[in-house]
Amino acid sequence: MRVVIALLDGVGVGALPDAHRYKDMGAHTLLHTARAVGGLRLPCLEKMGLGCIDSFPGIHPSQQPIAFHGKMQERSAGKDTTTGHWEIAGLILDQPFPLYPQGFPEPIVREIERVFGKRILGNVPASGTEIINQLGKEHLRTGFPIVYTSADSVFQVACHEDIKPPGELYDLCRRARAILQGEHGVARVIARPFSGKPGNFVRTPRRKDFSLPPPAPTILDAVVKRGKTTVGVGKINDIFAQTGVSKSYPVSGNKEIFSLLIDIQKEKEGDLVWANFNDFDTLYGHRNDPKGFAASLEEWDRQCMDFLPLLGPEDLFFVTSDHGCDPTYPGTDHTREYAMLLSYFSGTRVTPSSLGIRKSFADLGASAASFLGVPWKGAGRSFAG
Repeated sequence: MRVVIALLDGVGVGALPDAHRYKDMGAHTLLHTARAVGGLRLPCLEKMGLGCIDSFPGIHPSQQPIAFHGKMQERSAGKDTTTGHWEIAGLILDQPFPLYPQGFPEPIVREIERVFGKRILGNVPASGTEIINQLGKEHLRTGFPIVYTSADSVFQVACHEDIKPPGELYDLCRRARAILQGEHGVARVIARPFSGKPGNFVRTPRRKDFSLPPPAPTILDAVVKRGKTTVGVGKINDIFAQTGVSKSYPVSGNKEIFSLLIDIQKEKEGDLVWANFNDFDTLYGHRNDPKGFAASLEEWDRQCMDFLPLLGPEDLFFVTSDHGCDPTYPGTDHTREYAMLLSYFSGTRVTPSSLGIRKSFADLGASAASFLGVPWKGAGRSFAG
């Protein structure tokens, strides 16, 4: 038995009942994206039962869906990537990770500058591409690292590779990670190397995340403890701080990630394979680009059509999400939304039907563990049976 999880980062399917607490009333990433482009064409997801979850322009409810279908409610506080992934893996967080919409407080800045051995530039919420264009020239002149955050719980450090080679930048981030604990324990410290000249700076592919470790064992740990193999594709290994992941493929870009997932499936590699498709969130949701979001979804769906025939009668395939990132909603923040849930198993002996509204994202992880025969006593209620 094998489990494959395809997580569409930021593809939420409607505001949660407590969305008002996050000022996200009425958010609906998939619906609003579909409306913005006059309807989505997602024949593979439609066949699986996406149109049975809710009404989306262009996506019809299948009369005979091939997958079990529903949506999941988030129990954890927060609406970020780490929280969503951890809850799927069986961890419920009572407190959200800290956010810094006004930048990091002065005592933290002073301590960061002390361990860095020099001043910092920035300390504001910003787009990564914009801030290196704004401050890159000053960074080249002074050698001062650029520090910024975003709508996520992140502390990002950008340095030109000629000024601070990636290895030295990673060392700065390790020092920052040691400081950013407890009350100021951001989910991720991220190294953002860049290159180029003023007016033409570009981020390089040598990004590296330094995440907080999960505070308790996850489904991934339970699978490994059982003697099975877990495979993380994309940023899964970073999200779980290199715990519970037997093998990692830290590739980026939806197309490349799906191509690699197809290769993994052909080789039947791993017992639990988890891929994060990040482009929806990073490239389109945060940049308020519903057209790009829609085009990316349709390209993903075409690759999914090629992927489904590779799944055998012992493979359970999940399509899900971790939060919303409504590209039509005011601001560029994540949105507090339901996660989609599609569960395809060609070996089922019953007609796929609705899974309803699950009370926690953790139901997916518990179901994966049950399917793999892995004992799990943590959060989540399995529907695998």
